[in-house]
Amino acid sequence: IPLLARFFLQKSAKELGVEAKRFSDAAMALLVEHGFPGNVRELENICHWITVMAPAQVVGAKDLPDELQHGGVPRTSVTPVAPGTAPAAEVVAAAPALRPARGEPAGLGDWESALEAEARQLLKAHSPEVMDQLTRRFEGVLIKTALDVTRGRRIEAAQRLGIGRNTITRKIAELGVNAEDD
Repeated sequence: IPLLARFFLQKSAKELGVEAKRFSDAAMALLVEHGFPGNVRELENICHWITVMAPAQVVGAKDLPDELQHGGVPRTSVTPVAPGTAPAAEVVAAAPALRPARGEPAGLGDWESALEAEARQLLKAHSPEVMDQLTRRFEGVLIKTALDVTRGRRIEAAQRLGIGRNTITRKIAELGVNAEDD
C-alpha cells in the first residue's frame, strides 16, 4: 500500500499540475490499516482526493477522509441536499457561511454536502469532465480567498496554501483568478 499510495499521489499531482504531496507516518499507518478491501481503485481515488483537498504538502492523519480516520465509519452523517437546489456559484459563494463554528468538527453537514449535491447534479446530467470542472472551481475559490486574506501577496498566499509560487502564478493565469473580483 505505501508504494501504491506514493505512486498515486505523484500521478494525481502530475495530472493536476501541482506539487506531489507526502503522507505522514500516522497517515500512512491509517492507509495500511484500512487495507482497501474494495480494490486499488479506492486507494487511487483517495490519493486524488487528497491531492486536491489536503491543505499542506505533508498529509497528516487528520487530512484523510473520515472513513479512514474512524475505521470505515464517517464521523457525521450526510445531510440530504436535493440536487439542483442551488446553482454552483451560490454553492461556492456560500461555502464560508457553511463552515462550522470554531471548535466544532468539520463534517459532511457543511460545504462538503453542498459539493456533493453539485457533483451529483452534474453527474446525473452526464456533464463532461465533472472532476475537472469542480477541481478548477475549487482551486479558484481557494486561490482567490488566499489572495484576499494576504492582500494580493502571491508568495504569502502560496505558502499558506502549501503550494509553490510558480504554481500559484500558473493557476492564477489558468483559472483567470482576479483578487479584486467580488
